[in-house]
Amino acid sequence: MISKILVANRGEIALRVIRSARELGIKTVAVYSQADKTSLHTMLAEEKVCIGPAKASESYLNIPNILSAAEITKADAIHPGYGFLAENPRFAEICETSGITFIGPQASIIRLMGDKNKARQAMKKAGLPVIPGSDKIIEDAADAKKIAQKIGFPVIIKAAAGGGGKGMRICRTAVQLEEQLPIAQNEAKSAFGDSSLYIEKYISGAHHI
Repeated sequence: MISKILVANRGEIALRVIRSARELGIKTVAVYSQADKTSLHTMLAEEKVCIGPAKASESYLNIPNILSAAEITKADAIHPGYGFLAENPRFAEICETSGITFIGPQASIIRLMGDKNKARQAMKKAGLPVIPGSDKIIEDAADAKKIAQKIGFPVIIKAAAGGGGKGMRICRTAVQLEEQLPIAQNEAKSAFGDSSLYIEKYISGAHHI
C-alpha cells in the first residue's frame, strides 16, 4: 500500500494528483524549482522539496534530484504527472530499481509508445482501430506521395519520435507534401534527435479524449 507520493511535476496536474491523494488518505510531497517556490501545489502538499533552479533541465527533468527528494522524504511512490519525465522510460526503470513505485506504465510500454510508428503497429496487431496511414517510416518524397495518394488528401506528417506539435505538417496537395517533408524532418531532428516521419490521414476538428 502506498503511504506517500512524491509528485514530480508542477501546476494544474500536480494539484490534481495531490488533491486525489488527499481524498485517498495518502500523504504527498511537492517538488519545485526556485521559480515555483510559492506555487499553489507546494502549499497544498504535506511536504515540499526544492529540486533546483528555474530551468526545467536542472529541476523537473533532473532525475537524481527528484530521487534524492523521494529518499529524503521517504516517499514510496512517484507520480510524474504529464510532460517532463512522464514519458521517460529510463526514469521509470530507475524508480523500479530504487524500490520506488512509478505510478504509470511499465518502462517497456513507455518506450514502445514513444515511437509513434511502432505504437501504430502495436495497436493494429492488438486489433484496435487506427487512423489510415503509413505502415512504416517514410523513406523519401516519392514514398510519401504514394502513401498520400492511397489514403487520400489531406494528410498530416508526424514525427515518429515525439509530439507536442513538433515535426507535424498538414498537407492538402502533393506539392505541399513535397515542400513540407524536409521541413518536418529538420524540425523532428532538432527537437527529438530523430528525423523519422510517418503519415496519417488528417482529420479536421478532431479532439483528444
